[in-house]
Amino acid sequence: MNALQEQRNSTQAPADPWPAPPASGPLDATVTIPGSKSLSNRYLILAAMGKRPVTLVGLLRSRDTELMMGALESLGVRCEVDELEETTVTVIPPATGTFNGGVTVFCGLAGTVMRFVPALALYADGPVRFDGDAQAYHRPMGPLLDGLEQLGVRIDYEGEKGYLPFTMTPPDEVGGGDVRIDSSGSSQFISGLLLAAPRMRNGLSLTHTGEHLPSLPHIRMTMADLNSAGAQVTMSGSTWTVANGEVQLSDRVVVEPDLSNAAPFLGAALIAGGTVRVPHWPETTTQPGGLLPGYLERMGARVSVEETDGIRVLSVTGDGRIHGLGRFDLSAAGEIAPSLAALLVFADSPTELTGIGHLRGHETNRLQALVTEIERVGGHARELEDGLAFEPVPDSQLHGAVMETYADHRMATFAAMLGLRIEDILVRNVATTRKTIPDFVGLWTAMLR
Repeated sequence: MNALQEQRNSTQAPADPWPAPPASGPLDATVTIPGSKSLSNRYLILAAMGKRPVTLVGLLRSRDTELMMGALESLGVRCEVDELEETTVTVIPPATGTFNGGVTVFCGLAGTVMRFVPALALYADGPVRFDGDAQAYHRPMGPLLDGLEQLGVRIDYEGEKGYLPFTMTPPDEVGGGDVRIDSSGSSQFISGLLLAAPRMRNGLSLTHTGEHLPSLPHIRMTMADLNSAGAQVTMSGSTWTVANGEVQLSDRVVVEPDLSNAAPFLGAALIAGGTVRVPHWPETTTQPGGLLPGYLERMGARVSVEETDGIRVLSVTGDGRIHGLGRFDLSAAGEIAPSLAALLVFADSPTELTGIGHLRGHETNRLQALVTEIERVGGHARELEDGLAFEPVPDSQLHGAVMETYADHRMATFAAMLGLRIEDILVRNVATTRKTIPDFVGLWTAMLR
């Protein structure tokens, strides 16, 4: 066993339930956030679509990215990890440009694997079976699979239509053309089809038919990544057009830190008071988490950015007071809703977060889970048709509890945030945070020290 494996094993078994540590005073910490999951998995897909090897630097190494690399390797892509730096990975696409058929892709509970890789398997030389964790059987995939069927794919379901597990048989040739789907449940359905579109003989015209489209910034991220790889992608209203052409990332691509994963740490400065800093904060970004500093300012934080030796450091300072947001549209960054929900438990005025109804189809029904866990500790929250409503309660009404995480990494970080100010918070299966943060417990406890 090498040193890296030993280090991983040492962090693989936090107590269960894990006692969330309270803040003993104002914070003064710098937290280095691992690479963006959204960018990491998009770059892995785009690298596999090219003709030359691509080295990804700062790649997130978490369960979701490991599942993505495993999925690509099942299809015949090689992912070579640097022996000295595990976050540097070289992706080598198949020399033939064709992916392996006759294989099973295991998706775990990773939405990007479930919704990106089936479109990539359009270019496999035979049927590809998709399976995942038992909980993944409840995550909707219907609109993506409907789009693939419009492209000539045959889907054979082993269970309920529109869900894992299933086997897809790609057509002899992927002609492309016009595809119409309702992507109201997840922007990933759009992104998955866009990522595979440049290889389609006639390109792709993809239209969203629903009234609501969640997380448009994630689709814009996909478009920007495709265009950076040489694709031609445009958007007009609810229609995306991708021209036929080659996709090739630069030989070396650096992955930004995951700005949404910074939310629990930066939010801690408001709950506990003090300052938390995150280095390598990008000047511009396609990540929805880039909106976070503005949200925190509205809630009472002082936010600043300083650059030292070429490294931009974002600082968030709070004094323990947290303001509500009133009626607030969070559709642009729904993935940070659990972190904002933790802050709003302690807020001094009501909030209605809207535009996040699609969170019912994430790792768990996040809206229901958040209400259940907030009520469990004595707070007040309720579901709206398209979001959540929060009512302030005095801190004296809040109390400890054993909190469930529902195999959802963001529910675990939400619970840890509550534990900063509420004593005796115990978190079941905090290890689920490895989905996107390899050592959340270590980073969290170091921040408090």
